[in-house]
Amino acid sequence: MYQYQLHQQISLSILENHIDVAGKDNLFYSRFLANSSEIADLYQSLYSSHPNSAKAFTELLQTITNAYSLRDEALKLKDEEKEESGNWFLSNQLVGMSLYVDRFCGNLKTLESKLDYFKTLGVNFLHFMPLFESPEGESDGGYAVSNFRKLDPRFGSLEDLKSVQKKMNEEGMFLMIDMVLNHTSFRHEWAELAKQGDKKYQDYFYMYDDRSLPNWFEETMPEIFPESAPGSFSYVPECNKWVMSVFHEYQWDLNYTNPEVFVTMLNTILFYANLGVDVLRIDAPAFIWKQLGTSCQNLPQAHTLLRLIKQCVQVAAPGMALLGEAIVAPKEIMKYFGTDRFTAKECDFAYNATQMALQWDALATGDTRVMLAAQHEILQKPYGCSWITYTRCHDDIGLGYDDSMIAVAGFNAYEHRRYLKEYYSGAIPDSPAAGALFSVNPKTQDARISGSLASLCGLEKAIRRNNEEAIETSIKKICLMQAQTMFIGGLPILFYGDEMGYTNDYSYLQDEGKSYDNRWMHRPIIHWEKEQRIAAPETIEAKIFNATKKMIALRKKLAAFGDYKNLIWLPPYNIHVAGFIRSFKEQQVYCLFNFSAQASYVTWYAFKTHGAKSNKLYDHWNNTSYTIGADQEYLIIPAYGFCVMEVV
Repeated sequence: MYQYQLHQQISLSILENHIDVAGKDNLFYSRFLANSSEIADLYQSLYSSHPNSAKAFTELLQTITNAYSLRDEALKLKDEEKEESGNWFLSNQLVGMSLYVDRFCGNLKTLESKLDYFKTLGVNFLHFMPLFESPEGESDGGYAVSNFRKLDPRFGSLEDLKSVQKKMNEEGMFLMIDMVLNHTSFRHEWAELAKQGDKKYQDYFYMYDDRSLPNWFEETMPEIFPESAPGSFSYVPECNKWVMSVFHEYQWDLNYTNPEVFVTMLNTILFYANLGVDVLRIDAPAFIWKQLGTSCQNLPQAHTLLRLIKQCVQVAAPGMALLGEAIVAPKEIMKYFGTDRFTAKECDFAYNATQMALQWDALATGDTRVMLAAQHEILQKPYGCSWITYTRCHDDIGLGYDDSMIAVAGFNAYEHRRYLKEYYSGAIPDSPAAGALFSVNPKTQDARISGSLASLCGLEKAIRRNNEEAIETSIKKICLMQAQTMFIGGLPILFYGDEMGYTNDYSYLQDEGKSYDNRWMHRPIIHWEKEQRIAAPETIEAKIFNATKKMIALRKKLAAFGDYKNLIWLPPYNIHVAGFIRSFKEQQVYCLFNFSAQASYVTWYAFKTHGAKSNKLYDHWNNTSYTIGADQEYLIIPAYGFCVMEVV
């Protein structure tokens, strides 16, 4: 709908920035007009009653225009190429890796020299864990940012980041970095000014003169880290006030009910876009809006904020996709893709944390029924958005899938979760896993699980015991877990070190800034002499690296592994086997995964229920051809084995 005053504001902003609306900037101008009404409506729904609403909205329009005018011409061209390809991030050609730059190779300059390593593996999408300045010892792994525009010196400089991005772009690689949207470090300039009594910056946070409102908030707010950071508010002696600090006392929550905070942080988002970021990972979006009497998580206004961000990014930097890092229940996660008229217009990506946890469930139990019970909700993801799929990441493993999913499999939810926690923490005597419980809630006994992929799959204990059979079994488990992640759909992201079978790194215990957080055990320091072992085929490193490389090549080979809402789960003909079909045009691929320690049998009837176009199958993973047999005959899948079978 045409809104005269709104369009006049846009025109004024464009004139001030010398935008060529009739020439090279016409696409930007068209996008701005097309999205302006939506931007205004979303903004007004949040801030219409705020006394600074009008002023901040004018600044918002200027922020969008300024960001576009500062955007490099090469990035604008890349934007157009992505838009022409349509949903570029759904492609089967993308495979990622997430890493801490310093722990991976030291700094960004060194990382630039490691790009050939990623090319050899087949990885073409890199997620750099938090890069921006944060206080030593009070950084939460970089998620307590003290300067959103300056890299932490241990990584290098902004120029180093730009250099890496340029080289990656030349190599056809993509970049993802983190945006810590919910909070800042208490050492950030805004927090320091708030401590000194600056009212403007005190209003950037939730600050109160006494405990009255904090106590009211905490009546309904769950604790995030009950062991290490109980409560959701911290006392600030410098100004004799209480500040909301949901995660840690050194992380102050930003107050998005203040429109100036929103505009300032949007400016930062667009600054990152202009660094050449292809996907921006928005940290903890579930927490960005707070309201008394609620859990202060997953509130409708949080979704409105994300939709507003998406609309603004779509205008200024349409080539940058957004990932909402919301690790919540399946029904809640779907909302981060957008609902109703905003379906597929909120976040482009979300983490498939439920599927990740379900894989660990199946590996511990050898039973896939809980995994299958969850799929109906996971499949509700709308077309045009995608999952980030992963087996491990920098974070812990939560077991937050619904009790009803566990009940469908015939298990008691409490006992089932207790078994999983004991299995992976090694409390069960014969468990091969070497993990640890993280953030145990003493009241409820809820806990999450830390540990590397290799250690949780048994490799650490097997090496320690020099048990060759156990080593081979653990390698099979690692490959099984990574394969399901690689082929299930979405953009698969490996966690650094997993491609070489790194086990838990316990050196964090000697670091005072890390020793309290056992998640650092699965954030290893890479020893590059290990890379040389990849050249020797019989080494553990070579077996895992080459298997991972083969998976990546297979994903890129078969178009059906693109995320086109093209996955159908097979019925559970064997409770130990999870199977699905991926299809694209005339291509059909059956993927089956045996989570049992024994060989499992699957009736050939399973391949007839969804209309296989031929009775011939070729297993790309095992290089074996099959003819679909009679219903009473079986495909035999070895212990912890899997098949990737194309109908030919």
